[in-house]
Amino acid sequence: MPHRDIHSRFIETAHEFSSELGAAITRAGPIELTSRADLPFADYLCRAITGQQLSVKAAKTIWGRVEASAEGAPLAEHFCETNTDLLRSCGLSGAKTKTVCAIADLARRGELKDDHLREMSATDRTAHITAIWGVGQWTADMMNMFYFGEPDIWPDGDVAARKTLERLTSPRRKTVRTASRFAPHRSYLALYMWAHADAPPV
Repeated sequence: MPHRDIHSRFIETAHEFSSELGAAITRAGPIELTSRADLPFADYLCRAITGQQLSVKAAKTIWGRVEASAEGAPLAEHFCETNTDLLRSCGLSGAKTKTVCAIADLARRGELKDDHLREMSATDRTAHITAIWGVGQWTADMMNMFYFGEPDIWPDGDVAARKTLERLTSPRRKTVRTASRFAPHRSYLALYMWAHADAPPV
């Protein structure tokens, strides 16, 4: 469905909940969900892990150091236990270092191939990704939305999206239940909530 048609449907559905939600979606205008698959998935996932709970500036700085430390080698080869101290010196925490090494280990074994992951359902892909040490539901939701372009993901674990939807509707109504009315395009609902809160997650 074209994003303009999604926008029109969202406005109509939103007004069933509250005029505030309808107004917020109307103001945002049509929003497009775009895939950012400009890197191999394993590299993209490692970059996302690196930047979690950091400012955009800090995340960019640390990732730049990490890439430089690889000296041109593939990141899937560079992220390994023998390079733990080097990665830590770039600014990665111990937990993040352990996670990116676990991701790289799977990539080396061929278990994170882009084409194979794209063939999976979002549910199966989430199970596959969250089986990696240090990768949780929120990260899987972000990967499904922004790397694989899945249109129907509601990231209820994202505080900005959830709290914004609560404020625009009712804190007494579960956001998962509200979001279900916007299926099969719940990813767009999250985009509208982030746009309203001015708090993009990635």
